[in-house]
Amino acid sequence: MTSSGALLVLLIIVALVAGIAFFLLWRTRKRQFATPLERATFSTLHTVSLAAPSLREGLSRGSASFALPYLRTLLETSALTMTDDKAQTLAWDGDGDHHTMDVVEMAKEVISTGRQKTESHSKMKCGRPDCNIRGIVVVPLETEGKIVGTLGALTDATTGPVLIRATGEVARYISSQLDLAQLDDSRARLNRAEVRALRAQISPHFVYNALTTISSLIRTDPDRARELLIEFADFTRYSFRTAGEYTTLQDELANIERYLRIERARFGDRLHVRLQIAPEVLSVVLPFLALQPLVENAVRHGLAGKPNGGSISLTAENAGAECVIVVEDDGIGMDPDRLREDMSDAHLSGAHVGMGNVDDRMRSAFGEDYGLVVDTAVGAGTKITLRVPKFRAGIRV
Repeated sequence: MTSSGALLVLLIIVALVAGIAFFLLWRTRKRQFATPLERATFSTLHTVSLAAPSLREGLSRGSASFALPYLRTLLETSALTMTDDKAQTLAWDGDGDHHTMDVVEMAKEVISTGRQKTESHSKMKCGRPDCNIRGIVVVPLETEGKIVGTLGALTDATTGPVLIRATGEVARYISSQLDLAQLDDSRARLNRAEVRALRAQISPHFVYNALTTISSLIRTDPDRARELLIEFADFTRYSFRTAGEYTTLQDELANIERYLRIERARFGDRLHVRLQIAPEVLSVVLPFLALQPLVENAVRHGLAGKPNGGSISLTAENAGAECVIVVEDDGIGMDPDRLREDMSDAHLSGAHVGMGNVDDRMRSAFGEDYGLVVDTAVGAGTKITLRVPKFRAGIRV
């Protein structure tokens, strides 16, 4: 084939590819925006998605001010307003704000009765000839069966069944987002309560033994006693910090090393520790105090009961989208069935509360697939594995 023939073939292939690409793009756009109904559906979904983030923060002046313009676009009303559970106006978007008192009076009745209320122009307190407001609809906003505020729609037309139903549907959407905000807040409060419980559970025996060990060294090795006292102060400062529900693996490991240095001063040659950490996972974010209770459990329940002590290993490996952390000891081990029972009611029995707490918080943060995996048997030591996603939306230090 001549060079001119090859060039002609190449041009034909390029033209075919371009034609196919243009056809696919045209068909995709035609399919996306084929009918007015599809365009309206897309616009509605886009609008509610813009309002959702602020509503997920709860009902407030700020969230109402941000969400109302988007919601008014859905209803196509002259104005839209929200009140709190005391009928106080949180925000107003649109015209007719001289009808604020009308809305407030209606909101009070809606909050007390739990029923929506409508008002026509003839019954409103308005003597302004330039006012275009012809009706008001006020409906309740609810979370967990309790009225937390109202949504008011002001229209330049009559308050017919279409507007009443549409306003009710928007109110239900707002209520669903407020329910999610309540759930987020409850989950955050639960996590904080669990961390407080874990702090309270930090072994009094460890505190007593650490101070006893330090005091015994004051005369014989004052420099060593001073070092351990600083380690103990840094350990307690980190364990009882108030900033955040999450921490980095690097910070968690630093606190574990403080804990182990204090325990090695007490156990001496009876405690052997091996740390093997992949540098690329040090920035992984995990629940605060997720590892220290597991290491303390290995020392207290695994090795303290062995006359000759034993060893503990802590490894953290890079596993693609996850970090795999393993805490293992060669101590006395546990009966698997008894451990399962203890962890299931740790909040009642107090047994293995640290492990149960960590398991609950890992599942709450990352999902049910991210609980602790425990391999143990009497006399065979204990191995605890936990997987941590390298990234999860909404979880950060």
